[in-house]
Amino acid sequence: MSYQERRSTSSGPGRLLVAVYALFALAATGRSILQIVEYFDRAPLAYSLSALAAVIYLVATVALARGDRTSARVALITISVELAGVLGVGLGSYLQPDAFPDKTVWSHFGSGYGYVPLLLPVLGLWWLRRTGNAGGR
Repeated sequence: MSYQERRSTSSGPGRLLVAVYALFALAATGRSILQIVEYFDRAPLAYSLSALAAVIYLVATVALARGDRTSARVALITISVELAGVLGVGLGSYLQPDAFPDKTVWSHFGSGYGYVPLLLPVLGLWWLRRTGNAGGR
């Protein structure tokens, strides 16, 4: 797809994707702040990773909403890190359950959020590819 044929990542169904990312940015931020302020000593790694997830969702939201070439590159990197994070934390929460005493956005592959955190980066990467922005060229 040539540069002229590329669509904005925030156009059409991309608007719904941006809205879901924004919702997850808010939810993960709220939950991580509460867990860090109230319970940090119980699971510092889990709650720090939850805060990292919130930052990743925020950056992905802004990058997808902007939709320009540079933002698409940022979205590609951010969403790829998000996918690695949800897979890594998801697996880690099953292998080391004591490290994840409470649910976080990525623990148990996002089961506390209906597994949407597992599906969201897959959809995000698919959308970037569909709009011709996955290569960032």
